[in-house]
Amino acid sequence: MNRFGERFTISTFGESHGKAIGCLLDGVPAGLEIDEAFIQGELNRRKPGQNEFATARKEDDKVEILSGVFEGLSTGTPIMMVIYNTDQKSGDYSNVKDIFRPGHADFTYFHKYGLRDYRGGGRSSARETAARVAGGAVAKLMLSQLGITFQSGISAIHGIEAQSLDFNYPKNSPIYALDKSVEEAQKAAILEAKNAHDSVGGVATVKISGLPIGLGQGLYYKLDAVLGSAMMGINAVKAVEIGEGIRSSELLASENNDPITPSGFKSNHAGGILGGMSNGDDVIVRVHFKPTPSIFIDQESTNTHNESVSVSLKGRHDPCVAVRGSVVAESMAALVVADMILLNMGSTMSGIKNYYV
Repeated sequence: MNRFGERFTISTFGESHGKAIGCLLDGVPAGLEIDEAFIQGELNRRKPGQNEFATARKEDDKVEILSGVFEGLSTGTPIMMVIYNTDQKSGDYSNVKDIFRPGHADFTYFHKYGLRDYRGGGRSSARETAARVAGGAVAKLMLSQLGITFQSGISAIHGIEAQSLDFNYPKNSPIYALDKSVEEAQKAAILEAKNAHDSVGGVATVKISGLPIGLGQGLYYKLDAVLGSAMMGINAVKAVEIGEGIRSSELLASENNDPITPSGFKSNHAGGILGGMSNGDDVIVRVHFKPTPSIFIDQESTNTHNESVSVSLKGRHDPCVAVRGSVVAESMAALVVADMILLNMGSTMSGIKNYYV
């Protein structure tokens, strides 16, 4: 499936070394002011080649809107956006044309489809996530009018954990660090791995603020379940935590429960979600990224003839995919919330009457 969402949907297209990537948004309400500068700004946060902590691939990621917008406003019809690829070096992958790269989707794509685009991983490349950021930007434009905001940053690199989270600091950090006190150690860990021709993993934390109470369906389309699905659908993500996450299994209920007062919750171990629905508090999501599998160390593998081979990779790759992945996680959160907002509008008769009567 290349489509995500129920009411506010995104379908993406394109490959890493194809002519272009892009997305088709459906369900965007008519009359939304489409700020192209904002959309481009979101893409600029994610784009490659900006510093030594990212891949050297140079893509401007200039977005072009092809449909669904007239005189700066959404028309209620599908919005198509395209981003042309301009800096492919497909020759870097000629030596792995028939070889499965360890840690990549080569093996599974080949056995599922009987063929694969070996140039940068084709459809399985994280290059596709630029389209998700473009779609997420439109979702943010809609949600900002409801006072809903999204922030993200890096809370851990290679086990170096933030001791406190400042969601305003990432704009000043080349690795989008959330804690200035550990930023230098995190940067050093990335560069040490890079200089050793290796890579490191990391954790991105996303904060969603301003949600109304009750977003999410009680059983099969829970807010936390859909957020988890959205995050696990991002390249290299191996685990997702909501609120206290894994640590909640180590606590007593008396420690994990959030006391309720007339003015709100006294703590937020639940991460802003109870019973699969938003409780009005900040939603906190931790997204764990594995190390970038493209490394320049010889590795053992097999080829398409099931013969043992040694793999030596070329190309340009992120030494820590979590850094730019944090922007993608934030964008996916926006797409989820936009969908939940539209789904929630028909949950009560009063809501329906407010619109039609």
